[in-house]
Amino acid sequence: MSNAWLTRAIFTGANLTDANLCRTGLTKATLTYANLVGACLVGTNLTEAKLACANLTGVDLTHTYLTGANLTGAILTETINLSLS
Repeated sequence: MSNAWLTRAIFTGANLTDANLCRTGLTKATLTYANLVGACLVGTNLTEAKLACANLTGVDLTHTYLTGANLTGAILTETINLSLS
């Protein structure tokens, strides 16, 4: 799915383990309770995405846009290049 535009997509509770979502447009997407363990999110646009309670263990967030994203309760263990500024 890399390089896809999935604005406002709904992936609530989805198992996206090891998914290739690099450079994907997931603006305002719902990924609440999604399992993203080991997924590639390099360069992904997650602006205003809902990631509450999502499992992002081991995810590479290099150049990932998280402006306005909801990460409440998200599991961020061993994430790479997480910047919440």
